[in-house]
Amino acid sequence: MDKVIIYTDGACSKNPGPGGWAAVLTYKNATKEISGGKKETTNNEMELTAVLEALKALKRPCEVELYSDSAYIVNCFNNNWIGKWVENGWVTSKKEPVKNQEIWEELLKLMEVHKVTFFKVKGHANVELNERCDALARVEVAKIK
Repeated sequence: MDKVIIYTDGACSKNPGPGGWAAVLTYKNATKEISGGKKETTNNEMELTAVLEALKALKRPCEVELYSDSAYIVNCFNNNWIGKWVENGWVTSKKEPVKNQEIWEELLKLMEVHKVTFFKVKGHANVELNERCDALARVEVAKIK
């Protein structure tokens, strides 16, 4: 199975407001950057979209190391919040509907295809590819504003 390293980030001006997402995918010596935006969104939706679009960009099943500065996403998978949400009919521990359920469901399907390990990186801490994702996401926000 091919090994791919992915960094993702999302940004939002106001929350909700215009948002952008970005991902940098590295495979062997090749690097691919992808990004996009949405007129009315939230920071969490953009963080999730970055992960989703990065995994959708893979052409075949891969072993993925995914780095994100979103504790929400990393903890969701590493602490199996998502498994509990599915068991509880997409309801949180606070008895509220899970936000962005459609994106989470798409991510779960992709997780069946790819072997993904999530790693938390500190945001704005000079982690090169995380900083690059942040810059790309902010460009997307600026295009919309």
